[in-house]
Amino acid sequence: MYVEREKKVHMRLQLKRPLAFIDLETTGLNEREDRIVDICITKVFPNGEEQTLNSLINPTIPIPLESTKIHRIKDVDVQNKESFRDFAGKIITFLDNCDLCGFGMKFDLAVLESEFRRIGISFTLDGRDVLDIQQIYFKMERRDLQAAHLKYCGKTFENAHSASADVKATIDILKSQLELYPELPDSIGDLRKFCRLKEPSWVDDEGKLAWYNGEMVINFSKDHKGKTLKAMVQENPGFLDWMMQKDFSPEVKTIISEAIKGNIPTRL
Repeated sequence: MYVEREKKVHMRLQLKRPLAFIDLETTGLNEREDRIVDICITKVFPNGEEQTLNSLINPTIPIPLESTKIHRIKDVDVQNKESFRDFAGKIITFLDNCDLCGFGMKFDLAVLESEFRRIGISFTLDGRDVLDIQQIYFKMERRDLQAAHLKYCGKTFENAHSASADVKATIDILKSQLELYPELPDSIGDLRKFCRLKEPSWVDDEGKLAWYNGEMVINFSKDHKGKTLKAMVQENPGFLDWMMQKDFSPEVKTIISEAIKGNIPTRL
């Protein structure tokens, strides 16, 4: 669906040309291999007018269940939509002479660049200003122990960076968090799982291996990210031998060791 709407947006920002706010939903977290399933670009003009380009996109590959659980977009929802190849011209036209803005833009821009490259179009950021407001959030909202103590305990943290004071503050913060968020689990094991920043597609806690379309893939390395373990065993076993010698987790090493032997896990 191609939507245009106009209204006045009031921002203190002094715009010299349109600022395009971009967000994508994708089939997964592999910047080079995954595809766009939903795109929205809202363009704010210097005079405050706003226009939006929004559409579901047929990725031409199956959408993994773990991704559907996040954005709720299923294969049936996109089967009659335009592919990126068919929709790309609208994006190019819409973004003409625009600066770009988003929240956590690194991934979105990398996926967008990969999609354009896949169809033989060069998408460049040259000449554009790119604003990632996630960085404003990180810079303006302190995320250290003192800030957490003020937020959860309601008072300034005295004697910061004294070991005993820091430990007491940490205990007070956890007590306050458990009271403030009743949905938090009350066992250490479950709370550890809650705190673990693990993406749904990751196999191990650090995301060195990931699931992609039912197959396990390498999820790091500029040269090998996105390649299946099956392909690596056949084409580049030396890289897997290197992984066995380096400081990867026991879980990763066990999987790699079994893969080298021919026991490659799959996911239904």
